[in-house]
Amino acid sequence: MKWTDINDIAIELVEAHADKDPLRVNFVDLRDWVMALPGFDDVPERCGEKILEAIQQAWIDEAD
Repeated sequence: MKWTDINDIAIELVEAHADKDPLRVNFVDLRDWVMALPGFDDVPERCGEKILEAIQQAWIDEAD
């Protein structure tokens, strides 16, 4: 997975962090959790605030 695989990342986050409220996750933790996902293979420098916002929104949508 790469940073641009927003929906795949969101699905993985729902499974890996089912006990977390995506609305309450700060971007530092979110970035770390994404990089720790199995199969994630991208460099941290390619991640920015817009990508994290998109991941967070997809996570919220997926959790509903």
